Amino acid sequence: MTAKDLSELSMLELFRVEVENQAPLLTAGLLALERDPEAADQLEACMRAAHSLKGAARIVDIAAAVGVAHAMEDCFVAAQEGRLRLRQSHIDLLLGGVDLLARFAHSPEMEPLDSPQVKAFALALESAMQDDGVSDPAPASEEVLLRAPAAMAESAAQDRVVRVSADNLNRLLGLAGESLVAARWLRPFADSLLRLKRLQHEAVQRLDALHDHAAMPTASSEERTRVALDEIKRRVVECEQLLSEGLADVETFERRSADLSRRLYDEAVACRMRPFADGVHATPRMLRDLGRSLGKQVRLEIVGAATPVDRDVLERLDAPLGHLLRNAIDHGIESPEQRRAAGKPAEGVVRLEARHSAGALEISVSDDGRGISLDAMRRAVVERNHTKAELAAELSEAELLEFLFLPGFTLSNRVTDMSGRGVGLDAVQDMVKQVRGSVRVSTEAGQGTRFQLQLPLTLSVMRTLLADVGGEPYAFPLARIVRASKVAPGQVEMLEGRQHIEVDGRRIGLVTAHQILQAEESQAAGGDLAVVVIGDHGETYGVVVDRFLGERELVVHALDPRLGKIKDISAGALMEDGSPVLIIDVEDMIRSVQKLIASGHLSQAQPGGHAAVDGRRRKRVLVVDDSLTVRELERKLLAQHGYEVEVAVDGMDGWNAVRTGHFDLLVTDVDMPRMDGIELVGLVKKNPNLKALPVMIMSYKDRAEDHRRGLEAGADHYLTKGSFHDETLLQAVVDLIGEAVA
Repeated sequence: MTAKDLSELSMLELFRVEVENQAPLLTAGLLALERDPEAADQLEACMRAAHSLKGAARIVDIAAAVGVAHAMEDCFVAAQEGRLRLRQSHIDLLLGGVDLLARFAHSPEMEPLDSPQVKAFALALESAMQDDGVSDPAPASEEVLLRAPAAMAESAAQDRVVRVSADNLNRLLGLAGESLVAARWLRPFADSLLRLKRLQHEAVQRLDALHDHAAMPTASSEERTRVALDEIKRRVVECEQLLSEGLADVETFERRSADLSRRLYDEAVACRMRPFADGVHATPRMLRDLGRSLGKQVRLEIVGAATPVDRDVLERLDAPLGHLLRNAIDHGIESPEQRRAAGKPAEGVVRLEARHSAGALEISVSDDGRGISLDAMRRAVVERNHTKAELAAELSEAELLEFLFLPGFTLSNRVTDMSGRGVGLDAVQDMVKQVRGSVRVSTEAGQGTRFQLQLPLTLSVMRTLLADVGGEPYAFPLARIVRASKVAPGQVEMLEGRQHIEVDGRRIGLVTAHQILQAEESQAAGGDLAVVVIGDHGETYGVVVDRFLGERELVVHALDPRLGKIKDISAGALMEDGSPVLIIDVEDMIRSVQKLIASGHLSQAQPGGHAAVDGRRRKRVLVVDDSLTVRELERKLLAQHGYEVEVAVDGMDGWNAVRTGHFDLLVTDVDMPRMDGIELVGLVKKNPNLKALPVMIMSYKDRAEDHRRGLEAGADHYLTKGSFHDETLLQAVVDLIGEAVA
């Protein structure tokens, strides 16, 4: 905030700013003193903060705040002088004082000094101090008070903070991004001038040849011709010299302009950045209070507090980090008795870490608690009908832990005011996806759990890899790329009818970007394949593009909301020449790849970008079910009998798929998130373009009223999921749409 902005604030608003600045310092200092009551630097910092707040409150005539701050200051001075040893009871009261000051700063009503709240706080603090042997709290000494302003001035000089309005920052960053793009225009311009220089040089060479020919004495007019040619040559040489000088000036300007734009961009981004600590300053207090309410001893360790984080990203992190930290205490950290029995310290540790890595922001939340029981996870996913017991037994740890992010999923057998309802981790994943990030979880029995969030450094500018697909540029976010490389045709292997390549000792499947994006096939000649490897853990795939176009930093532009969600695309941007480029939604593309694999109709990548496509006309079936096991059983059964099968993970996904693709049959479950099967069938039958599509319902519900609901909605057939084990499903499909091959 500038001096002009401060001058426009009222005195009460200035006091609010003072409280906002000093309250986090007081809270952090008190939590540190709870661990080490004799920490002189923390006592000094807390005393200075309380003294500053007392003076500020006196200036704006908030008597209640003066009384609270004065009582806190007395307590800190007593501790500094050795007349008081701060205990947990003192810390509790002093933290309550911080809360009171914050409330007084934001309350429009001025409470008197003798208000019940102020009197109760002062009496409670005085009583606690007397119990500890302090009979008459002394006022702050002159020496201490004189040291405070100097120390505060020194601190302010070391770490000056400037506040800028969000609108100004957004405009500044927008201009910086445009400047960055505009500056790049000069490079192609310089290249064109260089080409012109070469053409002129060739013209001079031709004129030299003509001059030599004209030098032959064949007629009286030849002398005049020779003189004219000499003059032309002189002028052309002069132009060439001027062009060379101008080209050198342009190249110098291009370098300076690019450097200036880069520095402007860096400064603009830096203005948007805030220390990670700014977003988590209330977290230590929250964890401390929560741990005490649960009878647990918990210490929070924050690593990377100074790590710069984009303001928008930091604001969005508040709720997700709150969920993760509460889960760590409620579900992860054991009681002191349980920890001692397990050979651990009574005090549990929750670690919150932020750092920059590979052009991304990585934030991890870990604890040294009991960890997540994988056996309990397997039982839970089976009990909630997410998968069959046989398949659950085969799931890897990473695949199993992904179920934690499903809406409503919980391992808790009890519902409390902070957990047990299955709400939280799905919100974490939703937030991460909104900012084009990812989240993963790992655990070790008896040792703890770790959640790791990978987020972009800024939401406004993105580092990307540009790739040509069917003559159009597409941008892959670098943070979501595992690897990009050229692959020789001999390195491609065929396994179970699918193409694979080896990456870091494991085989990953290949799919063509042309098939995913429905782009035109390239007509390029044979050669190495350009492959972009995307994904993580078991969901890693190689996407074959026509060619790489290099890395670019793009200013992200949101797509018009009227377009809705565009398949496999997250946003747009502009190239240096002003042409548009689409930014790939990697998560969505991975889902598209999985659907292609599930359909069994995957194109094969050929050198040069051509794809070998099975030309048979097979009837297409869309299977909609939120259970992975059910989807796979239905897909495999139908695919084995020649049908082309596409899958959708819930009703909304199915509704989007059925509108954008041609299908001969829709098979859907009833109970699904976002949109149930009955609603999906109703939408299909009300749509004039889809109402003729045969629909089959597959559900565990086999009561007569369930059958009636499905058929009344418009379903052509209703089967129970027990039909997997016989030919009933296949026969019903044949009855509705005939054999697989048309």
